[in-house]
This record gives sequence, C-alpha cells and structure tokens, in this order.
Amino acid sequence: MFRSFFLAGFEGSTGYNRHGHWFDQVVATGHDKTVDEDYRQLADLGLHAARETIRWPLVDLGGGRYDFSTVEPFMEAARRHDVEVIWDLFHYGYPQEVDLWSEEFPKRFADYCYAVGRYIAARTDGTCAFTPVNEPSFMSYAGGEKGLFAPHVTGRGWDLKVTLTRAAIVGINALWAACPGARMINADPLCRVASPADRRDLGEEARDFNDRLVFQSWDMLCGRLLPELGGSREHLDVVGINYYWTNQWEWGGTAREDGVIPPLTDDDPRRWSLSNLVRSVWERYGGEVMITETSHIGDHRSRWLHEVAQESELLLREGVPLRGVCLYPILGMPEWHDPDIWTPMGLWDPVCYRDPCGKRLICGPMLKALRSVRHVDELHHRLLAASSRANPISQQMAAE
Repeated sequence: MFRSFFLAGFEGSTGYNRHGHWFDQVVATGHDKTVDEDYRQLADLGLHAARETIRWPLVDLGGGRYDFSTVEPFMEAARRHDVEVIWDLFHYGYPQEVDLWSEEFPKRFADYCYAVGRYIAARTDGTCAFTPVNEPSFMSYAGGEKGLFAPHVTGRGWDLKVTLTRAAIVGINALWAACPGARMINADPLCRVASPADRRDLGEEARDFNDRLVFQSWDMLCGRLLPELGGSREHLDVVGINYYWTNQWEWGGTAREDGVIPPLTDDDPRRWSLSNLVRSVWERYGGEVMITETSHIGDHRSRWLHEVAQESELLLREGVPLRGVCLYPILGMPEWHDPDIWTPMGLWDPVCYRDPCGKRLICGPMLKALRSVRHVDELHHRLLAASSRANPISQQMAAE
C-alpha cells in the first residue's frame, strides 16, 4: 500500500483537555515549524510514509469557507521528500461552534471532508489515503463517558460513539465523491481485558468487552451494527489498529492513584500476543489491516520495536494482509492535560522541552532497532510482488 512498511506518525491531537484548556500537539512538538526537516530525516531513514493531521478547527472557518494554509507546508514537504501521507481529518478537535449532538453535525463534517478531499486530490499523484475520524471509541470514552475532552460529557459514551460513526460514514461518502478511489484507514484502539483469577463472576463481563464492546465502532462502520447508519464493508476498508503496551489490563483491577488500572505485565499468561490480536481482527472483518499506532516509552522503545517487527513478520508469513506499522508518535510529546510533562516515546525528543523546534536527540537504541528490522519491509514487498504475479487481475490493476 505504501512505499515503506514502517510509517512515521506525527501526533496531531487538538481540542480542549480536562481543564478546558486548548491544546495543539502539532505546535507543541514543533512539527508545524520543522516539517520539512522532519520529512527529510524520515526519507533518509527509509520511512516513506506518515500519518498527519489536518486540524479541523484551523481549516474550517464556517459558512463553507476553508483555509488550507496550515496544510500547505505539509503537502509541499511530503512532495519534496517523496513521503506518502495518511491524512487524519478529525483528531479529537473540532470547530468551537460545532455541536456534536446536533442534526447539523454530520453534514458540517461531510462538507469539510469534501473540501479536504478536493484539496488533497488536486495535489497528490496516486492514491489518496484518509482517516476520517481518529479513534471514535477512545474519543467516546474520553469525551462522552469521562468528560476528559470536549464535549466534556459523562455517561453518554455510547451516544457519542454512534454520533461519531454516523459522521465518519457520511464523511467517507464525501471523500469518495471528491477523491474517487481514495483509501480509508479507520483507526481505533484494540484493547483486551483479562478477568482476575479469583473473580470468576467477572469473566462474562470481560468476554463481553473483548468480543463486543471493543469492536462496536468498526462494526457500525461495516454495517454489522446499526445498519441504518449506512455503513458497509467498503466504508470500513483498511482496519487501523492502534495498540500500545497499556492496551491490556485486568477487568476490575485496582487503580493507581491517578485512576488508571496498570497494564498486564509482559510475563502475564493472560496477555495476548500482538499477532493474536491482529489476527483476531482480520478473521472478524477480512480485508487489509494496519497497525496505525504503536510505541513504548523510555528504555523500552527498542525492545518494543523488535517485538512488533517479530509479530508482524509472523503475520506476513501466515498470509495476513498487514499493510504497515506506524511508529506513533515519532516525536516525543507533552501530555494532553499537563504540557509541562513530556513523554519520551518517539524516535526523536527535543533537547529542551521549552524549545520543541530546536535541536533534537535521537533515541539511539530505537534507531538501531529500526535499522535491524528492515528485513520485514523487504519481506512485505516480496510477498506483495509474488501475490501480484500470481494474480493477473491484481497485476493489471497495479499497472493501471
């Protein structure tokens, strides 16, 4: 699907955090000023694809007016350094006057998607790729269940999940109208819980989470759940799996002081491997899949990358159509709710957090790990080439 199997993801969240403060991670990481150099460094490392965010609140001026001046530098840098881009259109933040609960919201979003599709298609050679709504499940939890993000509502997670999925479906239709043949990469977290050994009464709740709840957004997009929303397997297209070391925990486990339940340890026998998790998604939906976000923090980064590469190689050799792994975020970033706290989870971190546009330090062990797993990239392209040769129809489509 992309020139490189490994992609770089630039954190692009915007919105209002739990304190009601505006945050813009593109600015906070300095990427808005350093995008050209960032892309040059990616190309030098053999990373020829990236995830980027078009910041809806900055582009949509209302009344059918759009300003793409914040997108243009990214388009130019991508073209200059031959980096293919998956464009996120709704990464938590939305124009302040938009009411997500209103009947007008889906149309407003669809109009915005159409404008973006026209803009990107006119400036892109080849197939365009979009993520219409990033992580609808997480946004529903954070913004509709716990009030951590705008719209700062509690107890309405399901309602927000339906609202966001409805908007995604009409947005996809608008993108196809503006940009025929565009690919949709629908990114959502893949989580799994384990019931405590001494709480068999929680086993059914854990199974319900693992088998039903975690898939609701994807099920709506593909029309299995609430088909009246208009979803289909074509709308789901590429299933984007966001997976971090924190995505498996004990159901009903004891929370820390910050309210977070610790993830299962690496040696916990209840923990599923990444390959088992990805395989379960592919078996459920078929089609192509991607790991659209994954990373670890600090000294764990290189080990995590090796593990992800090993699991990816296993899936590829089994014939699972895994189309890429996005290292996300590729730049260290500040926390959403406390910009003074930085998390070292990228390939690069700023030397001084007060100067994110300044000099950066590269994580040596992660860089070494990235260079050592290039064989997975080569394997992926060999398998694609072999598949194309074996299927004359695919070969003809590729030539066209």
